Amino acid sequence: MRLDYSLSEISNVAAKIIAVSSCKVLLFYGEMGAGKTTLIKEIVKQLGSQDKVSSPTFSLVNEYQGENGSIYHFDFHRIEEEEEAYDIGFEEYIDSNSWCFIEWPQHVENLLPLTKNEVHLSRINSSKRNLVFKK
Repeated sequence: MRLDYSLSEISNVAAKIIAVSSCKVLLFYGEMGAGKTTLIKEIVKQLGSQDKVSSPTFSLVNEYQGENGSIYHFDFHRIEEEEEAYDIGFEEYIDSNSWCFIEWPQHVENLLPLTKNEVHLSRINSSKRNLVFKK
């Protein structure tokens, strides 16, 4: 799936991602400011969470409660060694059958599961984004 969207359309984009996902592990790729966290916030909201969603840049993982259980949001932008992901129990999160949204997954490439979906975001301009979804 490929599409261009503006912030006013983000609700529809999040719904499409949930609908086409073949698994609960989503990898979010894109430069700083591409809209990864903004899109994850909307997906978490649509999964029934009332929690305040923010980027877990310093904690590495945030947990939210959705209608059907836990949702995990990872941000590996500042990670220097894959061992840091091991230290927080990354494998247990991935094996939990919960939704897992991972920003900067290229920093833990060797730890990623075989079954995953990829969301590639890029900026078109200050108000439009391009999304490529890969199963």
